[in-house]
Amino acid sequence: MRLQRIHIITIFISVFIILPSGLFSGTKLNLNIETGPVFSSYNSVQVPQPEGTRFSLTDDLDVKGKLYYRLRLTYDIGKLHQISVLYAPLTLKAEGIAEADLRFQDSIFSSGEKLSGSYTFNSYRLTYRYKLVRKPKLDLWIGFTAKIRDAEISIESETKRDNTENVGFVPLLNLIIHWKWSDKTGLIFEADALASPGGEGRAEDVALGIYVRLSPKSRIKAGYRFVEGGADVESVYNFAFLHYFFIGYQIGL
Repeated sequence: MRLQRIHIITIFISVFIILPSGLFSGTKLNLNIETGPVFSSYNSVQVPQPEGTRFSLTDDLDVKGKLYYRLRLTYDIGKLHQISVLYAPLTLKAEGIAEADLRFQDSIFSSGEKLSGSYTFNSYRLTYRYKLVRKPKLDLWIGFTAKIRDAEISIESETKRDNTENVGFVPLLNLIIHWKWSDKTGLIFEADALASPGGEGRAEDVALGIYVRLSPKSRIKAGYRFVEGGADVESVYNFAFLHYFFIGYQIGL
């Protein structure tokens, strides 16, 4: 797992270096920084299926909210094309007392034990989008996102610890809408989402916010984002709903 994460980071650093070096002529580079509080309204886990215990990291344990951050680099190629790279790390901690015996992976945690849980869901994304609608008050972009999911869930007591890890590729559809109220203010809608045809999994990352332009090269934004989804496959069941209240800053480089 550690080696896989090194490979992921290496790929993204390579993209960061190659793109500004002149792979695309006439490219405009923007950096977007986003942060704020994040918390989970549900996070159901069963590992493995069907032998493991299905439990909730939000209901059976107490999940602690935290501040998160995201970094995105976007390259405008002319007026109609964009490529962006997103780095979105996230780890949430949970604590509580097991009300019944809990089987997770190869371990059994006994009723009454004090447990600590950890939910990690790091996201690395490469997106291409095309400006389908370009009007004075409205811009609409559509595209595709190649997402690498780096996930880990762990449960720990005073005497033992067990975890499950997964690194996988997830294809997503991308949509962005900018509705301009004025030259300096507007509404932003962003989405990366897709569901598998058989219902085994789904992923949605949807944000709605407002922005204020500070200068020709910078603007601030604020709003709400949710990330929902998971997988119901042979070995793992996990679905989570995460809520983000964000502020952000974008600057042209």
